[in-house]
Formats: sequence, structure tokens, C-alpha cells
Amino acid sequence: MSYNDARPVKITIMSLPAHLPVVRAAVEKACKIVGFQDETAGSIVLSVDEALTNIIKHAYKGADDREIEVELGILGDPPEVLKVRIRDYGVYVDPSQIKSRDLKDVRPGGLGVHIMTECMDRVQFSPAEGGGTLLTLTKRLPAKQETVQ
Repeated sequence: MSYNDARPVKITIMSLPAHLPVVRAAVEKACKIVGFQDETAGSIVLSVDEALTNIIKHAYKGADDREIEVELGILGDPPEVLKVRIRDYGVYVDPSQIKSRDLKDVRPGGLGVHIMTECMDRVQFSPAEGGGTLLTLTKRLPAKQETVQ
């Protein structure tokens, strides 16, 4: 079976911070399976965790009874990209209105979107059908080592 034959892994969690470790573990395992080094895998896991935290805090205003859907998949044949889709059912916010705080302002919070854009190759927010937000994060898979002449 090639990656192209595999269907994405889908996880639905409630908006409880206690459920985030399950998603982090699944993302980390997926990263290892497709060959990401530890540092890159950690960055991808951090990006997903930041996205989920932002959904709980901002889209759901801390409510712990709302669904969040996470989908992990591989695109391309041969495999080229890890794609993580995260869907919430909160109010869609135009990404141009999301402002990260100044990096010189050292304190917790306010850097989730900045972290995602730094760690991932592509970060795309779009309104989800039926309401909410669909966030798509992509990262190119590590290239096979080739000898350069």
C-alpha cells in the first residue's frame, strides 16, 4: 500500500485541554512514521497544540463541550506533504484580523499564529462549511538523502 492509498487519520476531541495530549501524541507518531527528525516533529506538534489551544480559548471562549476535528494525511505519490486539517465550529475570524503580539513583549500567550507560520510551510485559515474555521497546516516531508556531486 502506498501513502496515496491510505485515508487520513481523523480524530474528534472535545474542547478540553486534557484531550490535547492525545492529539499531540498522534501527530508526533505520524511525524515519526513519515521520517521527520525530532526537532521538526516537535515544531509540527507545537503548531497543532497552539492551534487547538487557540480554538479552545478564542473560538469556544473556554467552553469544554464543543467538538474539534483533527485530520492527518499525506499528500502526493510519492509522498510529499504532511497535511493537518483542524476544524472548529466557533465563529470564523478573518485571519487578517489576527495580530500576534510584539516578540519583544516577553510573556505567555499571543504567539500561536506566529509559531504556526514559523514552523509550518503553509498555514491557511478558511471559513468552514456550516460555520466555524478550517485551518490547514502543511509541511514538506523530509527529502531522501541524495549524494550531491
